[in-house]
Amino acid sequence: MISSGCGGWASWPDPTRLLAVSFYLLTAAVAAGTILALLHLRATDAAMRPSLLAGIAHGLIGAIGLILLIPVVLGPARGVAAGAAVFGPIAAWLLSGALATGGIMLLRRRKDPAVTMAIHAGIAITGYAMLVAWYAVS
Repeated sequence: MISSGCGGWASWPDPTRLLAVSFYLLTAAVAAGTILALLHLRATDAAMRPSLLAGIAHGLIGAIGLILLIPVVLGPARGVAAGAAVFGPIAAWLLSGALATGGIMLLRRRKDPAVTMAIHAGIAITGYAMLVAWYAVS
């Protein structure tokens, strides 16, 4: 039995709201990442590339969305009736991998990050697609 005092799931916000906020933050991060990637690929020299601050903001939004997603993934099962119960945990793992590769890109900023950016984008897009499916059936 969950107590109504401090601690436990009773003190957390509604998991459905957490999932919605997480979903919208991660959607914003995906949109920002798409814009950053397009600007980076169109740049003809280093001066035209997106700013470091824009990349950090993109990463922070994504990290906050992921942090909010984790309690929902660890909470009660969602999407079981649709056969999508594992989509949430898989999305969380993939988005964690995208966060890690984004951090690697940040550390290797002065070196050409095109390969790391492609890996980051592939992992992030796959994780986001899993999240969209899980969010849609939950």
